[in-house]
Amino acid sequence: MKADIHPDYKETTIHCACGASYRTSSTRRDLKVGICASCHPFFTGEQKFVDTAGRIEKFSKRYGTAPLRATKAVKA
Repeated sequence: MKADIHPDYKETTIHCACGASYRTSSTRRDLKVGICASCHPFFTGEQKFVDTAGRIEKFSKRYGTAPLRATKAVKA
Protein backbone atom coordinates (compact mmCIF):
# COMPACT_ATOMS: atom_id res chain seq x y z
CA MET A 1 0.00 0.00 0.00
CA LYS A 2 1.09 3.56 -0.61
CA ALA A 3 2.21 5.60 2.38
CA ASP A 4 0.44 8.79 3.53
CA ILE A 5 -2.74 8.35 1.45
CA HIS A 6 -5.02 6.90 4.13
CA PRO A 7 -7.14 9.15 6.38
CA ASP A 8 -6.29 9.57 10.04
CA TYR A 9 -8.75 7.58 12.19
CA LYS A 10 -9.52 8.88 15.67
CA GLU A 11 -11.43 7.52 18.64
CA THR A 12 -14.91 9.09 18.48
CA THR A 13 -18.32 8.93 20.12
CA ILE A 14 -21.59 8.69 18.22
CA HIS A 15 -24.57 10.23 20.05
CA CYS A 16 -28.15 9.40 19.09
CA ALA A 17 -31.21 11.58 19.64
CA CYS A 18 -32.66 8.87 21.92
CA GLY A 19 -29.71 9.22 24.31
CA ALA A 20 -27.68 6.17 23.33
CA SER A 21 -23.98 6.62 22.63
CA TYR A 22 -21.44 4.39 20.94
CA ARG A 23 -17.63 4.51 20.91
CA THR A 24 -15.91 3.73 17.62
CA SER A 25 -13.19 4.95 15.24
CA SER A 26 -13.85 7.48 12.53
CA THR A 27 -12.24 10.28 10.55
CA ARG A 28 -14.61 12.73 12.28
CA ARG A 29 -15.11 13.50 15.96
CA ASP A 30 -18.32 13.42 18.03
CA LEU A 31 -20.96 12.43 15.49
CA LYS A 32 -24.67 13.04 16.13
CA VAL A 33 -27.32 10.86 14.48
CA GLY A 34 -31.11 11.02 14.54
CA ILE A 35 -31.81 7.30 14.83
CA CYS A 36 -29.80 4.25 15.87
CA ALA A 37 -30.21 0.53 16.52
CA SER A 38 -31.56 1.25 20.03
CA CYS A 39 -34.54 3.27 18.79
CA HIS A 40 -35.05 2.17 15.15
CA PRO A 41 -38.45 0.46 14.65
CA PHE A 42 -36.88 -2.40 12.68
CA PHE A 43 -34.70 -3.43 15.64
CA THR A 44 -37.14 -2.58 18.46
CA GLY A 45 -40.20 -4.17 16.83
CA GLU A 46 -42.33 -1.13 17.62
CA GLN A 47 -44.36 0.67 14.99
CA LYS A 48 -43.90 4.40 15.44
CA PHE A 49 -43.48 7.44 13.26
CA VAL A 50 -40.14 9.19 13.56
CA ASP A 51 -40.51 12.87 12.65
CA THR A 52 -42.86 12.34 9.74
CA ALA A 53 -45.13 15.12 10.93
CA GLY A 54 -44.35 18.21 8.97
CA ARG A 55 -42.51 16.60 6.07
CA ILE A 56 -45.61 16.28 3.88
CA GLU A 57 -46.77 19.76 4.81
CA LYS A 58 -43.32 21.15 4.06
CA PHE A 59 -43.30 19.44 0.66
CA SER A 60 -46.82 20.68 -0.16
CA LYS A 61 -45.93 24.20 0.91
CA ARG A 62 -42.76 24.22 -1.18
CA TYR A 63 -44.12 22.61 -4.34
CA GLY A 64 -47.89 22.79 -3.90
CA THR A 65 -50.12 21.14 -6.40
CA ALA A 66 -48.76 22.05 -9.80
CA PRO A 67 -51.26 22.19 -12.67
CA LEU A 68 -50.82 19.52 -15.30
CA ARG A 69 -48.88 20.66 -18.33
CA ALA A 70 -50.53 20.40 -21.70
CA THR A 71 -48.75 17.98 -24.03
CA LYS A 72 -48.08 18.88 -27.64
CA ALA A 73 -50.14 17.11 -30.26
CA VAL A 74 -48.13 14.69 -32.34
CA LYS A 75 -48.43 15.35 -36.09
CA ALA A 76 -49.17 12.28 -38.15
